[in-house]
Amino acid sequence: MTEQTERPLSEPRPTGEIRTWPRSFADRLTAPLPGVRALARLAREGMLRPGAEALRQIPELPVAPGTPGPPPAVDAATVAVTWAGHASWVVSIGGLTVLTDPVWSRRILGTPPRITPVGVRWEDLPRVDAVVISHNHYDHLDAPTLKRLPRDTHLLLPAGLARWARRRGFTRVTELDWWEAVELRGDAGPVRFDFVPAHHWSKRTVTDTCRSLWGGWVLTAPDGRRVYFAGDTGYGHWFERIGARYPGIDLALLPIGAYAPRWMLGPVHTDPEEAVRACLDLGARIMAPMHWATFLLSAEPPMEPLRRVRAAWQAAGRNRDDLWDLPVGGSRTLRGGGVGPEGVRRAWGATP
Repeated sequence: MTEQTERPLSEPRPTGEIRTWPRSFADRLTAPLPGVRALARLAREGMLRPGAEALRQIPELPVAPGTPGPPPAVDAATVAVTWAGHASWVVSIGGLTVLTDPVWSRRILGTPPRITPVGVRWEDLPRVDAVVISHNHYDHLDAPTLKRLPRDTHLLLPAGLARWARRRGFTRVTELDWWEAVELRGDAGPVRFDFVPAHHWSKRTVTDTCRSLWGGWVLTAPDGRRVYFAGDTGYGHWFERIGARYPGIDLALLPIGAYAPRWMLGPVHTDPEEAVRACLDLGARIMAPMHWATFLLSAEPPMEPLRRVRAAWQAAGRNRDDLWDLPVGGSRTLRGGGVGPEGVRRAWGATP
């Protein structure tokens, strides 16, 4: 038995703690960050965005009929997810409504406007109980979106980000290190939120590289069902360790886009084949792809991530029904330890 399986889960920490952190988390990096020469090569090779021919695929991107619309109304015993686009999900778990890396803005700094609509109208959201943030990059930590929330919303953040949130008036702010957790009480009982490692980095200004941590989240319902939200990550050893520490993950929300060119983005963004491999490493039953079809962040053609992830899933011998390749605005549910019926709100059943 490995050290990770022997080690028990940490006791939940109090919410809202004022904590002190090291000045830098650069020692957590699993690959060197690109330097000026790499950025110059990227620009020289014209690999910042897809080419003109590839951009013709944008109308093919999957958007659920009626988008934007409301997420499904579910009871406290049901776990449900709705993809709002990019890494933004509306998760119903244990009677709580949780947003992951919410970005409802039309555009983010340094990137063309979003190419598909937000999957859920902000006005159609139920009361948001908590927000989980994976890291501070602008396409995951969107200040204009967070400003739309009541200031007493629980914000669950990576270590080093609480000051940023408190300066903006939020009063229920909790920051965690890797392998730490908190619990929030929902209508069905306590929901556990564990902050787990990722292969990535952080930067928001020219002076704050790796000053805050990065990671993913494991959400555990009162009945033990688990949803893993990867945030932004490359492929590596952390997936096996997360799967050993949190066995029985029901659903893994994994990134499949923003991966080209690989010499630049490989260490920090999984490609579709690596995302499927990560799902296997995690031991997760179901995978829902994300981090594609929303913003043009890299050079791969817009539809390529979907085609490749479907092919990789089939090549891995996985059950097709366990790949939740949702359209923007699509939803699925996990009921009482099992998957809800096919066709839950605006699920997309197109063939490859």
